[in-house]
Amino acid sequence: MCADPKSQVPPIFALLTDFGTKDHYVAAMKGVLLSDCPNAQIVDVTHEVQPQDVLEGAYLLDCVYPHLPPGTVCVAVVDPGVGSDRPGLVARIAGRLVVAPDNGLVGYVWSRYGAEDAVCYHIDEATFRRAGVSATFHGRDVFAPVAVRLARQEPLSALGPAVPEPVLLPTQAPKRRGRALVGQVVHVDRFGNAVSNITEDALTRWLRGLRAKRRDVWVIAGGAAIRGLRRFYAEVPAGEALALIGSGGYLEVAVNGGSAAEVLSLKRRDTLALHLPAPMARRRPGGRAASAPWSRLRWW
Repeated sequence: MCADPKSQVPPIFALLTDFGTKDHYVAAMKGVLLSDCPNAQIVDVTHEVQPQDVLEGAYLLDCVYPHLPPGTVCVAVVDPGVGSDRPGLVARIAGRLVVAPDNGLVGYVWSRYGAEDAVCYHIDEATFRRAGVSATFHGRDVFAPVAVRLARQEPLSALGPAVPEPVLLPTQAPKRRGRALVGQVVHVDRFGNAVSNITEDALTRWLRGLRAKRRDVWVIAGGAAIRGLRRFYAEVPAGEALALIGSGGYLEVAVNGGSAAEVLSLKRRDTLALHLPAPMARRRPGGRAASAPWSRLRWW
């Protein structure tokens, strides 16, 4: 049995992958965990990360991370470099543990909580690999066995050398371009809301630097110009586009009662930019249309 020796509480594993549920991959990982920890609880965060989309996986891990019980062992596998020399990672961040490839998947969690007594180590795979390890399935043969060892209270330092921080993706954070803040869509949820990589903290810092308010912001996305940030979806009429900070703490574009992905043709990796003030009025003085590209925008 696996349990905290002090409290005897069964371990909690939280799984996030891009494996989907059509194939056997998720069940194989769970089988390894339950074979060694039959009393464990397993939380399926999601297995529907778009294949090999590390940035989307990092966003989804960040959204769920603070809501998992302290001591949870998160096993995150979105691993296009599996079998290569990219290292595996174990980290203790904000009272929880993470096992993942060190490819940027832990980047958002580290950036948000890394100052809170966090440590991370690269996995020395030679010290614990299962017999018959597959070079293409480290989730089963490397990360799941490491998670078991963590659940048994093995020190992180016993798993490999310490590193100062995990890999951070260069596309993780939005960029300043003049007075604009430019990000990208990292996730489209089931409702068609297009979530960007602009966190509420990044938005607040940008506004503070320009001495501006949220109501002054123009959000340019999918050929639309959306004025101001709202607090909730029904704050605008049905069918109207809006921008707001979603429940995960990231700026998103939505359509009340509809799908921003469909109405505005938004998809992952599309640019989303914040401007102060409006990039250009709808029409110039004298009735002449605004010059491209703003003349082609739909205004909300």
